[in-house]
Amino acid sequence: MSPHARPHPVRAAALILAAGLSSRLGAFKPLEKIGGLSLLARVADLFRQAGVADVLAVAGHCAEETLAEAARLGIRGVANPDYERGMFTSVAAGLRHLTSAAAMPPDALFVLPVDIPLVRPHTLRLLLDRFAASASASSPAVLHPFFAGLRGHPPLIRAAHLPDILAWTGPGGLRGALERLEASHGAEDVPVADGCIHFDIDTPADLDTARLLLARRDIPTPVEAEALLRLYDTCGRGLGHGRGVADAALAMAGALAATGVALDLELVESAALVHDIAKGRPRHEAAGAALLDSLGFGRVARIVEVHRDIAPDAAPRIAERELVYLADKLVRGATPVSISARFQEKLDRYAQDPEACAAIRRRLGNALDMARRIEAAAGAPLHRIVPGVPEQP
Repeated sequence: MSPHARPHPVRAAALILAAGLSSRLGAFKPLEKIGGLSLLARVADLFRQAGVADVLAVAGHCAEETLAEAARLGIRGVANPDYERGMFTSVAAGLRHLTSAAAMPPDALFVLPVDIPLVRPHTLRLLLDRFAASASASSPAVLHPFFAGLRGHPPLIRAAHLPDILAWTGPGGLRGALERLEASHGAEDVPVADGCIHFDIDTPADLDTARLLLARRDIPTPVEAEALLRLYDTCGRGLGHGRGVADAALAMAGALAATGVALDLELVESAALVHDIAKGRPRHEAAGAALLDSLGFGRVARIVEVHRDIAPDAAPRIAERELVYLADKLVRGATPVSISARFQEKLDRYAQDPEACAAIRRRLGNALDMARRIEAAAGAPLHRIVPGVPEQP
């Protein structure tokens, strides 16, 4: 379990819906484990990492076991005796418990089924940040995480509207209640970089997929990487250059793979896309790595932090970070260039600064050394490997 994060300024509560029969899975969802944690533990941990301390699990089927797990995790639990009548009865049971037992009512409420366990903490933080930035009487009633053109889980509901949800008797359960609420009080889609807002576990195959996703949790998918740039690239130039660097790095990876070198292509592509996510800040490579670490993308951060320069003795073998590093030296903006042309631009810019020129020439030598090593490993010159790159003079 992760330690409690610093509480978010928004006083939020979370409702974990864990009352269902789990009939399609063939196992009891709340206690099924991925990565050594039960699904209930993983969802509770998600909220802790986002700074949400008030977490309530609603139990139904196998309520005694679920409530025991909730107690072990240090979160509250309540049983819903009507769980077989549908999920909305669990929402209502949870809301009644929250509103009756809370010494200090929350400002907002997350609602998340226990079978959606891989939402990223930074997704919740983005929703909370947006809530804090739009707190007024006319603010939308519901905030939805939004990725790849679709809403996902969990919604963040303003607490002032919870009585409206409890009073809902129409069709569609929580979805129907939210649609009615949004029609009268509005909703907002909050962009996030998180494909797991759309991923739930219903079948044994989904459980296998969840374990694979968890193993790669510190690597954004390329689509998530592009979303990260839209969220955090303050210069606005990152996507075109990142795409060019990604294409160059993937071309080199393909050439090396043909000789038997094993590489993680998704890691190569995603790291290349976001390598300049902090461009414009001092020591942008370190700033970018720090940002990515804070978002949980540690494997990509380790590549981003060295993309500006890698000395030969710091690279005993060619791996994903070496490809991203060299690819960055083969693209100016979104246009392929030779290494010498890329560095000549910098030498011209700092021609009156001997110290800076010496550092640039040192980095040029390191890049040329890496290029020779990759060409030797691939058995071909770079201009034949990477489309559009001119032959090195």
